[in-house]
Amino acid sequence: MSLGICLLSQIPGRAEPDDRAEIVTQILFGESFIVLKKNKKWSYVQLTYDNYKCWICNKQYKIISNQEFDNITGAEQIACTSDLMGFVRIENTSIPIVLGSTLPNFDGEKGSIDNMEYTYDGSIIMASKKSFNKQNIVPTAFKYLNAPYLWGGRSPFAIDCSGLTQMVYKMNGIKLPRDAKDQAKVGESLSFVEEAQPGDLAFFDNQDGEIVHVGIILEGNRIIHASGKVRIDQIDHQGIFNQEIKDYSHKLRLLKKVV
Repeated sequence: MSLGICLLSQIPGRAEPDDRAEIVTQILFGESFIVLKKNKKWSYVQLTYDNYKCWICNKQYKIISNQEFDNITGAEQIACTSDLMGFVRIENTSIPIVLGSTLPNFDGEKGSIDNMEYTYDGSIIMASKKSFNKQNIVPTAFKYLNAPYLWGGRSPFAIDCSGLTQMVYKMNGIKLPRDAKDQAKVGESLSFVEEAQPGDLAFFDNQDGEIVHVGIILEGNRIIHASGKVRIDQIDHQGIFNQEIKDYSHKLRLLKKVV
């Protein structure tokens, strides 16, 4: 078993070891993982942040030592980038990275990964569960407004509904599972839309009763969610009402207070 880290802006995580396979998630810069098995071209990995499993290309990641892996995963708080886009400078090259990326062993000016020193001159958030402030959830979510929808996406240039909620909470020190159906198992259930506060999560199901969508509650019976793009719509006890089509686009299943 080996350990790895993403040193690119993002690595596509696929359902199968094939370039044409479904992208089920994205691994962002600084996120680490366990390599469970490996062939000539592909590695099957388990992400340490959310335990998600996927296939990634061997050319797109770096193996790290056990000690470095422990340093990264054992940190009580993580430095997350808070700019839409920035550049990490490492070993005489620049790597473009996106909002919500992780900066391992970062002291505010420089960091290191397995004795490779790097710098980042953009803005960061020191995210930890201890410093969680629910009032920061909505402003963080607004950073993703109008990001195009992409199944499996976790970046401001391509994101899905559960990727949005996971990334917003990540930058505020709270870990959520990758998929909406698993996020729905976290936190305290709320009975009414009127009871929900900004930052709480709303989940929506399909005709078979399966959780297939999630969004973040805003003030004024509104919700921010990824559907076509990250957008704001009205929500009531029935679900999300889309003013453009003058109809409900998603059927409300449950509401959750995460923290």
